[in-house]
Amino acid sequence: MVQTSRSLDAEFLAGLRAAVSAANVLTDPADRLPYAYDNSRRVALPDLVVFAHSSTEVREIVRLCNRFRIPLIARGRGTNTTGATVPVQGGVVLSLERMSRILEIRPEDRIAVVEPGVTNSELQAALEPQGLFWPPDPSSAAYSTIGGNLACNAAGPRAVKYGSPRENTLGLYAVTGAGQEIRTGVRTTKGVVGLDLTRLLIGSEGTLAVITEATLRLTPKPVAKRTLRALYRDVGSAAQAVSRIMSQPETPCALEFIDGAAIDMIRNYQPAAQADLPASAGAMLMIEVDGSETAVEAAAAAVCAAARGDGLVELRAAADAAEVAALWESRKALSPALRTLAPKKINEDIAVPVSRLAELIDGLQALSGKHGIRIVNFGHAGNGNIHVNLLGNADDPAELAAMHACLDEVFTLVLKLEGTLSGEHGVGMEKRAFVSREIGPEALTLMHGIKCVFDPNGILNPGKLFPEI
Repeated sequence: MVQTSRSLDAEFLAGLRAAVSAANVLTDPADRLPYAYDNSRRVALPDLVVFAHSSTEVREIVRLCNRFRIPLIARGRGTNTTGATVPVQGGVVLSLERMSRILEIRPEDRIAVVEPGVTNSELQAALEPQGLFWPPDPSSAAYSTIGGNLACNAAGPRAVKYGSPRENTLGLYAVTGAGQEIRTGVRTTKGVVGLDLTRLLIGSEGTLAVITEATLRLTPKPVAKRTLRALYRDVGSAAQAVSRIMSQPETPCALEFIDGAAIDMIRNYQPAAQADLPASAGAMLMIEVDGSETAVEAAAAAVCAAARGDGLVELRAAADAAEVAALWESRKALSPALRTLAPKKINEDIAVPVSRLAELIDGLQALSGKHGIRIVNFGHAGNGNIHVNLLGNADDPAELAAMHACLDEVFTLVLKLEGTLSGEHGVGMEKRAFVSREIGPEALTLMHGIKCVFDPNGILNPGKLFPEI
């Protein structure tokens, strides 16, 4: 088992410095502190921070940690919200931020080969001249790394049409917890030789192996896009519209949902939105369709027809880029408004089948009233992936207890509606205690067995993802 309290062995330190040079090993507490936390509220100081520049260096670091039974936490830029990169048992934080090369872009095969430290936005910028893009687009794209996107299977709005990292990654190069270098997957769009270890490693939050290279499946950029905004009388009307939109043949490339509480916040935070968002609006859908110039108008018309129905207050289409920006402005105002109003909110990213979305929103409103906790909902409606924000004063013990009691019932509701506890944020530490509600003991036993095969001494990211059995 992994040690939880240690003074690091001199031989271990010497081995690390030989593997990566002393300049890439941080020992001063002040230097280690930035690697003690992520975008959650959890903090734990690592014993060391090590920077790797190649797969070979990663392999040697993993082998040393395995030999000395030292916890090892692989990390990109720390944008995850679940505590997935917090070193709760100390040990070594392995920063992959300097493995930031785009190794190859092959337009004719529609693939890119990248190191894990490349940011999502850097990759998209490099693909732009080729007329290609990598579909995953989390809200943290400007800062989050490809390695982090893969570790959490972080997707974003475009997943409704183009899929998540699992659907857009062909193969990986990785180092297991035992220090074995493995290559998974293919460089072709078809391949059925062996088990699908690529999809297994994606979303495993660094608990099975450290990803050092990824072969990504690229998509041609659509020539045209149309942006629509639909306002509804209430969330039930908006949820029914989502079901209609997703039942017809034209799949939008974005279908974002904002409830009435979120609209109220936008109005209060952004005065210009007062006139733009009528008082009768109790829910909003932001919709985008894309494709060729000849096809996009028909697609937009089909989506508009599905969006119309009982409860529709207003349906607007942007005529130009300025109007596109104006329509999205109210949506973009929401996150800063939430941060200002409730900096210690609980933010969950549950998902339910699209057909159960109306039941979910109704249930969340009932839980808000029952527990006296304000709940603001928005997210990727086309996937049924809703960000549920519980607003409260986490510094007040009674209010914090009410927030957690409400959260417990939120998860119960989601599972009752055939949903999942996390659509794209992952499990980390925040949801680890709830995983056994969704996954049965037999499947969890198999998962623990797989963990032991990849990481026999349990050094990789201990205390994350897998609940005790």
